[in-house]
Amino acid sequence: MIKNITGKIDLIESLRGKKATFLLSLSNTKTAEIEGITQAGIPGMIHLTPTLDSEFVCTGEVRSLPQIAQTPKGVPTPALISRAVHLLHPFSQIELLNLGLEVNPKIEYFKQHNFNINPSGSIDMGANIDAMEVFQKGIEFGQKYEPKSDYVILAESVPSGTTTALTTALALGYDAKDKFSSSFASNPSNLKVEVVTKALKHISPNDDIFEILGKVADNMLIFNAGYILGANNKDYRIILAGGTQMACVLLVINSILQTMQGAIDHSKIALVTTKWVYEDKNSDILALLDMLDFKLNSYYADFDFALSSHPALKLYDQGEAKEGVGAGGCLAYGFLNGLSKEQITSKVEEFLQ
Repeated sequence: MIKNITGKIDLIESLRGKKATFLLSLSNTKTAEIEGITQAGIPGMIHLTPTLDSEFVCTGEVRSLPQIAQTPKGVPTPALISRAVHLLHPFSQIELLNLGLEVNPKIEYFKQHNFNINPSGSIDMGANIDAMEVFQKGIEFGQKYEPKSDYVILAESVPSGTTTALTTALALGYDAKDKFSSSFASNPSNLKVEVVTKALKHISPNDDIFEILGKVADNMLIFNAGYILGANNKDYRIILAGGTQMACVLLVINSILQTMQGAIDHSKIALVTTKWVYEDKNSDILALLDMLDFKLNSYYADFDFALSSHPALKLYDQGEAKEGVGAGGCLAYGFLNGLSKEQITSKVEEFLQ
């Protein structure tokens, strides 16, 4: 049910039957306002996607809008998968990282970590992030945060985050062209190329790593790189639950370590994604992970909607959406705790009745 991408199966197997904290990173980038760049949400209201995702994962309700976020083609948010797993085998707790939201989620009783970070600008105009400050906030959070569980599943909801991730990887010098996925079945590549090209023009040869990140990244990439480095001497493991965006978090870490001549205990981190990302013909997560200077354990959850006849869910198997809101990591958590494909499918279908 859980398959290797890189490294050994041992790390993920060591988490069998263990409890996890679900940490959901939420952020807005104005890049998502470029028409046609993403379908992670409702047209004209894409900025609400992370807000709605967090409301639904926590409460089973969307409160900042009358209906659940879905794409123009009718693909419902991957938050349905994360919520389904949580109902079937609950996480120890769900906590939210507010890394720059336009609209705060209407949630009570769930821990919301607020870092006073503003939403980032559109990368074609310069993202205008104080990257060093956001990174430092991530480091400090990692140094002091103690989950009340065996390990952490670190997820994200950042509309147009694959575009900012692709640009970031290219700006840091990685051969990342055609290796990043998209919320669309077929990547809107011409538009992406145009946006990425404009964004990269803001980089000048003498920019340091934080100046580069400040111009073309998003808050999630920078903060989570800091968090992972800050928490690296703690005695819990962090599962990066996501696809090519989380691979980019690792590339950011890799570049920071190169700059600072540092090292990371990579036995404490792993990446887990979905089968849809792993098998995506328009991206290459294995190639991205192979660019790291450290050997990472990475996996994908062998799950699809073959058992469902629901037309909206069938779109996942056709390559729409693919990942988000920690879907792959949540599926793996479910499998490690005895859930079956049938149980998860059936629970997701209940939300769509």
